[in-house]
Amino acid sequence: MVESGGLRSDGGEETEANGVDRVLVLNPVSGDANHREQVRELADQNGFTVLETQGEGEAVRFARLAAASGADLVAAAGGDGTLNGVARGLDAADALGEVTFAVVPCGTGNNFAGNVGVESITHAFEVIERGERRRIDVATADGRLFLNSCVAGVTADASASTTPEMKERFGVLAYVVGGLRSVTSFDGLPLSVEAVGPDCEETWSGEAVTVLVGNARRFPVEGHTQANVEDGLLDVTIVERMPSAELVEEAAIQRLFGEETEHVTRLLSSELRVDVRRDEPAEFSFDGEMGSYESVRMTTRTRELELPVGEKYEPTPE
Repeated sequence: MVESGGLRSDGGEETEANGVDRVLVLNPVSGDANHREQVRELADQNGFTVLETQGEGEAVRFARLAAASGADLVAAAGGDGTLNGVARGLDAADALGEVTFAVVPCGTGNNFAGNVGVESITHAFEVIERGERRRIDVATADGRLFLNSCVAGVTADASASTTPEMKERFGVLAYVVGGLRSVTSFDGLPLSVEAVGPDCEETWSGEAVTVLVGNARRFPVEGHTQANVEDGLLDVTIVERMPSAELVEEAAIQRLFGEETEHVTRLLSSELRVDVRRDEPAEFSFDGEMGSYESVRMTTRTRELELPVGEKYEPTPE
């Protein structure tokens, strides 16, 4: 059991809060599940109370309790889903704008951590102590917060079949590759999309293979995956046509997502509405957490969240 003040990680009743300053929410089974002792040792050295999750929803609950207990710094140690849960817990406590959020990457892909310049577990604690603090955007989908990205279509349906090896090989497009390999046919997801951008409004409708919406993430095949996460805009990529079978190979995926292609629509949007034009809802994945929607409105809360960033973070990436 880990206990401090009003915080317990053994599932017991919470006691009265007594001013815990630093809390780390640890998912011990993220990634390859061999990080627990290292994280706990570094957390202890840096003055954190550790709350270890044991089940679904506990990252959200522990972060909410940490904020209620007076924590001014809450770190999330896990993959993108754990980070998402901790951020949602702070938001549920109406503390997202007041509590500093920190990232300790322990997952498989750790895409959000990479996008904010945090490269490893050890580096994460160095960044917490000495890194620059920035205020970044968070995104919401009908009030549901996400930090990194939202995906729908074949990528969301196939997230379970995406292996660590595929993530290492294909990077941010691993879910696309996994989706194409996991289905024998995909008729497309009938959608209509309305996007309000910096200078105009744009609409799109048709059969999409996948829709990729990035807050901190953008979706190139090569180069830096970090989007501008301080501009109040979502990076939207719509893959419009089902590729042929040979496009599961890396070179063909690169052609599909190249800068000059008729199969991909890219938008920058401050407000996005996606309507599913069929009888049943579609699955959307928010930082790996699933939800079903017939229609969803996404927007950003500009520079809502403060966090320490690493040296490779770029406030205005190209």
